[in-house]
Amino acid sequence: MSIKVVTDSTADLPEELIREYGIEVVPAYVLLNGKTYRDGIDISQDELYRRMVDMQETVTTSQPPPADFAEVYRSLLKEVDHIISIQVTGRLSGIYASALSAKNMLEEGSRVHVVDSQLTSMGMGMLTVLAAQMARAGNTIEKIVNEIKAAINNTHIWATFDTLKYLHRGGRIGKAKALVGSMLNIKPLLTMRDGEIFPIGVARTRNRAIDRLIELANSITNIQDMAIVHSTSPDEAQSMKYRLGNISLPRPISISKLGPALGVHGGPGTLVVAVRKKAEEISQRTISELAEKRLFTLPSLPEIKLPKLRFVSQ
Repeated sequence: MSIKVVTDSTADLPEELIREYGIEVVPAYVLLNGKTYRDGIDISQDELYRRMVDMQETVTTSQPPPADFAEVYRSLLKEVDHIISIQVTGRLSGIYASALSAKNMLEEGSRVHVVDSQLTSMGMGMLTVLAAQMARAGNTIEKIVNEIKAAINNTHIWATFDTLKYLHRGGRIGKAKALVGSMLNIKPLLTMRDGEIFPIGVARTRNRAIDRLIELANSITNIQDMAIVHSTSPDEAQSMKYRLGNISLPRPISISKLGPALGVHGGPGTLVVAVRKKAEEISQRTISELAEKRLFTLPSLPEIKLPKLRFVSQ
């Protein structure tokens, strides 16, 4: 049985993993200054962040239409028996719905298996790689789908932003709150639960925010895969990889560039850490235990409305 794995560009997969496992990536769209670009094809991450710094208008994102997925599915189904298509959380994006619509457009849609990862960035990316590894090992489509769905509960993602400016520019927080936050130099810390983004605290400095990401990763045992994602700070990503080097892993920690899914809200300086744990679930108790150790004590700050990764139809 031959199986091909498809995902979308919000997975932030590094090119070497895409090539190694032959993963097909359907690009999301970036709307910038009235023009539409395909993520990673018509505009690179570096160009996106450069223009975000230089320009004042808001950058937005759009899901690929069902026709984009259908074209990929049709082509692949000529060569393989099944497709497993792993998409960004359906709670925050229309990409999953586009993939489902594409599946339903096809006469052979029963051979396409669309999975809502309930994650984004390399949280989803690691599930995609796991599916490709299992397909290469000759597992059945049923076993792969079941394993990926089970692995969702064992995958966790944390992120921090360097500035609140882009949250303000995207309308996620008010100008006054962004100004106060900038004056206090706060760095919000985020996680994902059940497909949505939630705050888990703030740090007073950039270094402390990075320390907390490392503390979170180190708090998890029996890790099978780990990834670091950055928008514009490769040196910090490499430093984090070095500091996390004491964790025993089946494969090296991957580093990749952050795409527009979180990038348009976080902007330059965004850092993400994702881990996938084997067997037992990563429980929310982990977060509670850390909170009891005062890792996430919140100072008296204005309320921050954190970003929703809303991809809108064109």
